[in-house]
Amino acid sequence: VQLQASGGGLVQTGGSLRLSCAASGSIQSINVMDWYRQAPGKQRELVAHINSEGSTNYADSVKGRFTISRNNAGNAVYLQMNNLKPEDTAVYACNADITVSPYNRWNGWGQGTLVTVSS
Repeated sequence: VQLQASGGGLVQTGGSLRLSCAASGSIQSINVMDWYRQAPGKQRELVAHINSEGSTNYADSVKGRFTISRNNAGNAVYLQMNNLKPEDTAVYACNADITVSPYNRWNGWGQGTLVTVSS
């Protein structure tokens, strides 16, 4: 199983970006997926969470601006980021708990993707 993250880039304050995290390999379902971010000199922060039922949670700092969602096939999760601020600048990474067979689950990380918001 692999997670492939994409969608980072440079954007101006107030702009939008959409991050994607796609799972590949022999998977049955994504049970939980989280997006984390880590800015230089700061601790890693949980940004958004979604489970298999579609329930979501967000860090207070991104509520109302970020939306996490999953595709119908259940093998990808997206993070829509609107009204971006310079303090959103960080490396974003996805982490997932995946069912790969009836008795086997996998947990791992995608590679980070850099989001830079210019003022």
